[in-house]
Amino acid sequence: MIFAEQLDHLPATKRRELARVVQIIFEEFGDAQKAKLSEKGRAGRILKLILFGSYARGDWVEDHDSGYRSDYDLLAIVNTRRFAEENDVWLKIDEHLTQAFAITQHLQTPAKVIVHSLPDVNDKLARGLPFFVDIARDGIILYEAPGYPLTEPKPLTPEAEHQEAQRHFDQWFPKARRSLDTATFQLEKSKDDNQWQNDAAFALHQATEGFYHCVLLVLTLYSPKSHRLNMLRTHAERIDPRLIAAWPRDTKYARRCFSRLDRAYVDARYSANYEISSDELDWLVDRIKQLKEIVAAICAERLNA
Repeated sequence: MIFAEQLDHLPATKRRELARVVQIIFEEFGDAQKAKLSEKGRAGRILKLILFGSYARGDWVEDHDSGYRSDYDLLAIVNTRRFAEENDVWLKIDEHLTQAFAITQHLQTPAKVIVHSLPDVNDKLARGLPFFVDIARDGIILYEAPGYPLTEPKPLTPEAEHQEAQRHFDQWFPKARRSLDTATFQLEKSKDDNQWQNDAAFALHQATEGFYHCVLLVLTLYSPKSHRLNMLRTHAERIDPRLIAAWPRDTKYARRCFSRLDRAYVDARYSANYEISSDELDWLVDRIKQLKEIVAAICAERLNA
């Protein structure tokens, strides 16, 4: 059930949309459970659904000029790690929510769900990870099964938080920069042999993924275990809106380029039907270079604070 009294700051249309999002999640999860052959496989349960981010705080954005709009950010907490890691179930839920927004337009607001088990969330709260501490403090519970409390958060000391953030930056930023350098080399090769284009697309995907993991981990010590750039972009832009500038959304060309970059993790390597032009690759390189500069500035600001 949705606790309407906690959503009074939202317009009635948004509350109805959230009810539909919750319905989609439970219907898809239920259908997946029914298809399981074993009793153990059918034991998965959603224990909590928590709305967090801009719609929980009340500062969401809908910019019709740029095309940017805030997502509904939800944390699904399930009973065991096994059901948190069943990617086929949650990918189907993500596809249904994306289709409801982008194709059928049953939703006017995009929705993204991250999934963790209750023991995992409680472990992260006990260790003081800021991302989960913020959700426990400010999130709005849309659904919960009785008898599964969250652990009382234990915030990290500033010194420990800074040390962890620096460690993440030292790992992820150079890694993403190397992927961007690799893509640049592959694009040079593609002038004589276009077979290099798909390799360059995959390297650009890895660079983009790395920069998003970097900024999320530096700012919150958490990043979703996902290769989906659309999800990573959503979470990163929610944490720091300066990142929105890296990706224009106001033209079909810009949206198509990002979509092809997002698909490159799988399709650029395995699909014979994957296509991307040299102009699109050049456009993506320019955008990812801007993303790199924004991430570098945000991380420097955080680490020098």
